[in-house]
Amino acid sequence: MIPHAIVWLWPDTPIAIAAILLIAVVVRVVVLRAIKSGTAGVLARARRRRESTSGRAARILAQAAGLASERHEARTATMGSLLRSVTNATIATLSILTILAVMEVPLAPLLASAGVGGVALGFGAQSLVKDYLSGIFMIVEDQYGVGDLIDTGQVTGTVEEVGLRVTRLRDGGGQVWYVRNGEIVRIGNQSQGWSTALIDIPVAHDEDPGRVIGILEGVVAEVDGDERWAGNLLEKPTVVGVQAISGGTMTVRIVVKTPPNKQWGVQRDILERSLNALNAAGVRGPVVMPGMPGPA
Repeated sequence: MIPHAIVWLWPDTPIAIAAILLIAVVVRVVVLRAIKSGTAGVLARARRRRESTSGRAARILAQAAGLASERHEARTATMGSLLRSVTNATIATLSILTILAVMEVPLAPLLASAGVGGVALGFGAQSLVKDYLSGIFMIVEDQYGVGDLIDTGQVTGTVEEVGLRVTRLRDGGGQVWYVRNGEIVRIGNQSQGWSTALIDIPVAHDEDPGRVIGILEGVVAEVDGDERWAGNLLEKPTVVGVQAISGGTMTVRIVVKTPPNKQWGVQRDILERSLNALNAAGVRGPVVMPGMPGPA
């Protein structure tokens, strides 16, 4: 039995419903193709940008920072999938409401009930909505990705999974953390851009600074020419000079710029080579001044 509120006129009502469904299908196809074309265009521009990079640092950063990896494509695909889902839900909702209007079903009570329910759901699930919105903006802005070492303020660890609601991290002790995206108010990403190693070499305060710097410049030249570090040095390491003089110690600093999180191996190698070179040249280590405690 058909309720009196529903108006069904033959053949006007079926034709109107068919027209609405046809328009919905056409709009959906057009919008989805636009999303697909836009996604493909973004990926194509990213590939052209990668191919146009030149220079030692640009090439290494393009490979290490994610520009030449699958990270950008994965992020773009995620946003494309999200847009398609939103498009389908929006078109389906509008189509159903339009069909109900054609059948002269009273929509005011339905919309009022939906509004009240939406407000109640919004108050009850506002933290959930906040998590999802934060997750969407994190993905859009590429604040971090899988494999990045980040500091969320609550925990520091390597990202294992990025979701719209939570981010999964693994800290240095192997413990897995699930952090809600809405609770992250700041992010320190140690895996974007580049990393810098500051290497301080202590020697006796009365050694000739020019001689020590010359020895260390020979060391960094050897490291720069070593094939092992060809992909880990954005530029030749620099001996910046005397950093500090304290008591019986003169400290000479070396600065190395590397891809993200690649500075540790280079730093250890430079320290080892510097120690051997300075010992071979007879350069003395820090001098313990009278009245001062010796090295621990």
